[in-house]
Amino acid sequence: MTDMTNAAPVAATSPGLPEDQRRLIELDDAIAKIRTQIATADLARQRGTRPIDPDWFHRARTALRHLCRERAELLAQGTGRRRREKLKDALIGILRERHDPETWTGILAEAQARAEREGL
Repeated sequence: MTDMTNAAPVAATSPGLPEDQRRLIELDDAIAKIRTQIATADLARQRGTRPIDPDWFHRARTALRHLCRERAELLAQGTGRRRREKLKDALIGILRERHDPETWTGILAEAQARAEREGL
C-alpha cells in the first residue's frame, strides 16, 4: 500500500494569503490525497487484485481523522476572528460618527502610531 508520508500537503504558494488560509488549503490537499488513496485501494480490492492492508487502512483513516479535526479547529478560530473584526468595524463606525472629521483624523493618527510602535 501507499506510504502515508506521500500524502504530505503541498504548501499554498500565494504570498498574499494569510497563514490560516494557507494551512486550510494544505489540509484540504492532504485530506483529498488520503481519500484518493483509500478509494484506489478499495477499487483494487474490488477487482480482486489485492486485499487492503488493515494496518495501512487504519493509519490512513487515523491521519484523515486528525486532519479533519485540525481543519475544523482552524475554521472555528476563523469564526471568532471574523466576529472580532466585525466588532472592531462597528466600534470604528460609532466613533467616526460621534466625532468631527478633525478629531477623527487625530484619533486615527494616534491609533496608527500605536500600531507601528507595537509592530502591528
